[in-house]
Amino acid sequence: MRSLKIVALSLIATAFVANAGAVEDSVKLDVKKVCDVKANGLEKVLAVAEKYNPVAVKNGVEFMRFGIPNSSYIAGLEEAIKAKSKEATLKYKKKGKELTKKFPTDYVAWRACTFALRAVQQIDEANKTYTSSIPK
Repeated sequence: MRSLKIVALSLIATAFVANAGAVEDSVKLDVKKVCDVKANGLEKVLAVAEKYNPVAVKNGVEFMRFGIPNSSYIAGLEEAIKAKSKEATLKYKKKGKELTKKFPTDYVAWRACTFALRAVQQIDEANKTYTSSIPK
């Protein structure tokens, strides 16, 4: 049992060190200000999501809502921006079936940004608080 704890802790530490720059940068950001579509615009909010979501995916903590992973939100938003559309069509798989849903672009941008940023911020929070959750 003790060796399992040591292995788990070393994996967490390795993941943290590998992405330390992105994680440290994300902790300093205020999610509400950075992901505000009206204040920053779609492209800037999308850039934040694209910066932090790969770190979340790499660590296995990518957020999902309505069965749709955050990567699909980002891809759908990119297509909507290129097409200058007011709605983003999100494509995803559920139980082997290809499905689509439509959402307003502002909503998709906000969700993609907050999901990417909070997932990375929670990596840092977990690394700081994991010792308090380990039984002694």
